[in-house]
Amino acid sequence: MKKTVINPSALAKPVGYANGVLTQGGKILFLAGQTGMDATGKIENPFDLIEQFQKALENIKTIVNEAGGELTDVVRMTIFVTDKRAYHAQRERIGQVYRAYFGKYFPAMTLVEAKSLYDANALIEIEATAVIE
Repeated sequence: MKKTVINPSALAKPVGYANGVLTQGGKILFLAGQTGMDATGKIENPFDLIEQFQKALENIKTIVNEAGGELTDVVRMTIFVTDKRAYHAQRERIGQVYRAYFGKYFPAMTLVEAKSLYDANALIEIEATAVIE
């Protein structure tokens, strides 16, 4: 499947994300919001944003792999956080965790601060879309 990153020169240069990803071919996989929840349905550390971010990415990886894809098949992610300031304060560490999963691949991404998430212990939830050949 061919993917083309769309970053028009008329827009500000994105850092850590793509403005758009154009795909040709493949099947679309829509992923429900993933949190730091483990297989038992619990969030092990309700106060650790980095740990929850890592577990959410691991859950995304598990779903995409189960569907026959790789993380580089993810074309869009929406990241919901309950505290945007905490996210920004830990941005460097979040970037390290992100790159451990995605390397230098950046899908279209949006960050949204939400008053709360469905799981009261969740600090972050990530919704994603993948296109798998």
